[in-house]
Amino acid sequence: MSKIRLNKFLAHSGIASRRKVEDVIISKSVKVNGKIADLPQTLIDPEVDIVKINDKVIKEEKKYYFLLNKPKGFICANQKDPNNPSKNIPSQKKTKSPKRKQKEHLVIDLFKDYSARLFTVGRLDKDTTGLLIVTNDGDFANKIIHPSSNLEKEYFVKVKENLLATHLKKISKGGFVENKFVKPKKVIKTSRKTLRIMVTEGKKREIKAFIEKANLTLFELQRVRIGNLKLGNIPFGYYKKVSLKDLEVIF
Repeated sequence: MSKIRLNKFLAHSGIASRRKVEDVIISKSVKVNGKIADLPQTLIDPEVDIVKINDKVIKEEKKYYFLLNKPKGFICANQKDPNNPSKNIPSQKKTKSPKRKQKEHLVIDLFKDYSARLFTVGRLDKDTTGLLIVTNDGDFANKIIHPSSNLEKEYFVKVKENLLATHLKKISKGGFVENKFVKPKKVIKTSRKTLRIMVTEGKKREIKAFIEKANLTLFELQRVRIGNLKLGNIPFGYYKKVSLKDLEVIF
């Protein structure tokens, strides 16, 4: 196998982001074949060299990719805190795992057959269902969630009231979400009480904000598409294992 940079190898192992990994390397916590390696650009052969962090052998993780139809009641959070992957770095000190609330369901609970450090690419609210990508590939996840990707996301929305032209007009005008003005890219009425909303901003709870601004009562919210990637016929609570090549269609 060809040699790769030490920081890239550790990032691909699922230990932490590449930036955090470089801090770990510089702190002299990493050894290659028994010798301290404190330069991120150090070249290693993953099939030959033995890499350790605090005396724990680190191996490059196999990458997994899943399309999940997230059911209601599940939270897009990792018990080990996916937003801070550095907490997965082996430590010489024993620390207590964060306590979970009773009866709290996490999306990663649906993947108990896999030991990899899986996390969700982006988030859906607890009561929102639909398409969610789950993986352990940080590089791929960053490409998806980075603002420059400008990926369009489509949501199926059902409300309790009958939709009028005035409702659609208010939704289409947009509004302020997280102190920033945003508006849907497209709004399409599909029946008396249902519509589809396409967005690219990806602001937290923006669809709910649009519905509330139109004085409507949200009954159901489901994400059905990310870029060119569609949810398809995956049942609620089930997932489909795919390859990185399968996901290229998203762009």
